[in-house]
Amino acid sequence: MTSPAPSQAAAAAPVAADKEAHKSSNFLRQIIEKDLLEGTYAARRWGGSPGDAAHHAAGQPDPAKVRLRFPPEPNGYLHVGHAKSICLNFGLARDYGGVCHLRFDDTNPEKEDTEYVDSIKDAVQWLGFDWHNAGPNGEEVNLYQASDYFDFMYRAAEYLIDAGHAYVDEQSADEMRVNRGDFVKPGTDSPFRSRTPAENLARFREMRDGQLPDGAAVLRAKIDMASPNINMRDPAIYRIRRAHHHNTGDKWCIYPMYTYAHPIEDALEQITHSICTLEFEDQRPFYDWLLDRLAEGGLIATPHPRQYEFARLNLTYVLTSKRKLAQLVNENRVTGWDDPRMPTIVGLRRRGYTPEAIQLFAERIGVTKSDSWIDYSTLEGCLRETLDGSAPRAMAVLDPVKLVLTNWDEVMGLGTLDDCSAPIHPHHPELGKRDFKIGKEVWIDRSDYEETPPKGFFRLFPPHVNASKQAIAGSKVRLKYGHVIECTGAVKDADGKVIEVQATLIPDTKSGTPGADSVKVKGVITWVGVNDAVPAEVRLYERLFREAQPEGGGVDFLTNLNADSLKVMTAYVEPSLASGGAIEAKADDKFQFERHGYFVADRVDHAAGRPVFNLAVGLKDSWGK
Repeated sequence: MTSPAPSQAAAAAPVAADKEAHKSSNFLRQIIEKDLLEGTYAARRWGGSPGDAAHHAAGQPDPAKVRLRFPPEPNGYLHVGHAKSICLNFGLARDYGGVCHLRFDDTNPEKEDTEYVDSIKDAVQWLGFDWHNAGPNGEEVNLYQASDYFDFMYRAAEYLIDAGHAYVDEQSADEMRVNRGDFVKPGTDSPFRSRTPAENLARFREMRDGQLPDGAAVLRAKIDMASPNINMRDPAIYRIRRAHHHNTGDKWCIYPMYTYAHPIEDALEQITHSICTLEFEDQRPFYDWLLDRLAEGGLIATPHPRQYEFARLNLTYVLTSKRKLAQLVNENRVTGWDDPRMPTIVGLRRRGYTPEAIQLFAERIGVTKSDSWIDYSTLEGCLRETLDGSAPRAMAVLDPVKLVLTNWDEVMGLGTLDDCSAPIHPHHPELGKRDFKIGKEVWIDRSDYEETPPKGFFRLFPPHVNASKQAIAGSKVRLKYGHVIECTGAVKDADGKVIEVQATLIPDTKSGTPGADSVKVKGVITWVGVNDAVPAEVRLYERLFREAQPEGGGVDFLTNLNADSLKVMTAYVEPSLASGGAIEAKADDKFQFERHGYFVADRVDHAAGRPVFNLAVGLKDSWGK
């Protein structure tokens, strides 16, 4: 059995997309560089693991110049927007001598699952990053869960109550909503706001001990009900929720709100730069307020983390709402989270995207503070760019019709099969060649034949009379890597469908032989010999939605689903892709099918005896043209 071409192994290795990419500046790099220059976090200590102020004070000077984190909620599969954040956070840590933590924000027990935890870890590593880092005491595994900090979060909540910064509110949800006010009307103090710390502490402990039903009370931060920032109008920080948690089991019946948990997680992990998307910008004042209060009480180390926001990824023809992606899966609109039409990382991977392509895309679109739309063709262009230099070439016929060379036996000899060869990669001769045979019958793509050719059509057409009443001879084309042929006609079935194209072989025109160029042709077509063709299932994928903004104008995104986003073809591919061939196709291997595009052997369904190839991207952007 022949090993896969070296380019396959190279393509599979997750590496940085561009060695010089980290030199591209943006506002986040400028912030980090300024902090490093001024020594903002130079005096930090690290206790070897997350912990409170005392824990870190007993540790050593932090060997990481910066600490960042990627904090997904394990309630679904990550998508291309998360990929941008992964590349950003882990990339900044790499470039500035720091580390990046992978942290699961698992504060919502009803929606989380270990399946999603495993998928997130796999996605981060596939993209080329890791959470294993060198620490003062050897290797550190910077993989954390917010739920591991629930004890500290509860302790911090009791401190806030004791200090007069939090109270238990027993208004109904409707009352709280009305009394919160709006953008023009200030909020109204809760009637429970004036309780003493002792009263609040007792009531909060009753919440913890399960003495109150779900929804009966919440713990709120006491800040300012008249604040122009609605997020500062005494936000809820704990709610009662009887739900089994995948990590803590049934230990808790109260759970922290994300806006309360997130800054505490950052502080315990000694994060320096907490990078999130713009929707959290209005939450930053609470982030700072909370950490300032906990630092005043000596609960967390100082200087504490700072939050910075960047624009989330808005990609045309794509939805990045996990809830709506889950709806597509649950309603069987797609085959699963890893459907190659999905913008999930597992979907992109199955489609044929590489870590290098996604890293290049993340670098190319940059980091800004203003929302904008990125055209999907930018992502596709990054994939073409990374595959062009690595993907072995092969010929494939996607919509086959038989071509019969009627004079083959006369010219070449009865039953003769002629040897042909082609480079595995045109720019890497060291990879060798692939071999196949041509005979009397070959498969060609149906679109390569036209009975009445349009202007500029240089492929196969028979002798005919054109619109100007001129007699036009049948076309001459080269079968790529083979001979020149002249089209003579076609055979049709009773319904008028072409079932066989016919042509004659022009002698002494085989590629690479003396006199091969004696007959000049404008058209070259790809083919696969009937004798050694390998049947394959080929899945042609298009964009999942018809409109660039699937929810534009407030429409239901389901109405914009593209009914033609998947076409399954019974195709033929050259024998070099078969088991033992020069470029034997194994699951997840990428190829360029000449004239068609880049394809990947499906990660799930491809097998040696049943090849399945997915269209990753065409050779050029033809969407909508």
